[in-house]
Amino acid sequence: MTDTTAGQAQVQAQTQVQAPVQAADPARERLRRWRLVLGGDQADGTGCTLTGRDAAMDGALAALYGKADKPQAGRERSAGLGASAPSVARWLGDIRDYFPSSVVQVMQRDAIDRLGLASLLLEPEMLQAVEPDVHLVGTLLSLHKAMPETTRETARAVVRKVVEELEKRLATRTRATLAGALDRSARVRRPRHHDIDWNRTIAANLKHYLPEYRTVVPERLIGYGRAARSVKKEVVLCIDQSGSMAASVVYASVFGAVLASMRSISTRLVVFDTAVVDLTDQLDDPVDVLFGTQLGGGTDINRALAYCQGRITRPAETVVVLISDLYEGGIRDEMLKRVAAMKASGVQFVALLALSDEGAPAYDREHAAALAALGAPAFACTPDLFPEVMAAALEKRPLPIPDPV
Repeated sequence: MTDTTAGQAQVQAQTQVQAPVQAADPARERLRRWRLVLGGDQADGTGCTLTGRDAAMDGALAALYGKADKPQAGRERSAGLGASAPSVARWLGDIRDYFPSSVVQVMQRDAIDRLGLASLLLEPEMLQAVEPDVHLVGTLLSLHKAMPETTRETARAVVRKVVEELEKRLATRTRATLAGALDRSARVRRPRHHDIDWNRTIAANLKHYLPEYRTVVPERLIGYGRAARSVKKEVVLCIDQSGSMAASVVYASVFGAVLASMRSISTRLVVFDTAVVDLTDQLDDPVDVLFGTQLGGGTDINRALAYCQGRITRPAETVVVLISDLYEGGIRDEMLKRVAAMKASGVQFVALLALSDEGAPAYDREHAAALAALGAPAFACTPDLFPEVMAAALEKRPLPIPDPV
């Protein structure tokens, strides 16, 4: 039997790759599917022999998830693609042929982790064969300082493809959500008819309900303010660039570029490890932002917050978003004092343990509890939820914190 990760990938693979074969014998089809999941060791108990495409698919899985230390039944199943770039490139081509992209991305990630293939990504031919995704971008960013010049342009092309796909998915909804929040945060008392906020107007005038007419006669109208051309809010994204935060760095860079494109929001993007780097001047191109990061190293949250705090000019109109697993290598008490001081001055402070689809990573629970005690609960946030979190922060209302799993 393979381990849990391998088993999950194999289950995904055999159930998603192709529509189930319309077998005349349902029992035989079940055995076939179990054989693909279990991997053909002597203990699989299926007695099923694979042929054709099924055998090729099983071989691709075996190259990654097979166990060399177990007795084999029938065909040899041994883990390893070798250190040969051509054989790995062929394998990458095979899995893209057999499996859907979501499964390919899982298998690529496992190949890098289990078989140590990261160094092969320094070769342009390898990069052209992989399926781009957020996790691959994180791996490339961690390697880019070591990349030869011939590989860097290929790597940038891979990163740009992922970034453009994320922008296409996230940008429109983010702008619409935040534009609405900005308008609602600037309500007026004498609105034009199409600018009236009817929900709040009715709530404010319930005492003027006329039972005989079964209606409310509003004496006071509440409306949305029109979006002004001047800057209404300031947003500071403060991003931990330690190695475990790779996916969060990718998403935060894309969101930073989207926010920077909105005229009524002034956006600053800061990344940190033990040093602090301000990448605000590169926000027009998130690919440049990503290649300006340096994944790995230590963490000094206090120093990063000190830098951000020193650049806040309108605290009551500022949202600071700290994205970090909270493993502080700096001065813990000073970090908490800075958060308390920012909140006391009117800053809306948001602490995200991760900005990714995977949920919360390992994080410092003591620091998370200390932030919660200051009124800044720390939680993991998916990219799809992030616009709602930002809208709530801009409007100074409770954050939509997801229920813990």
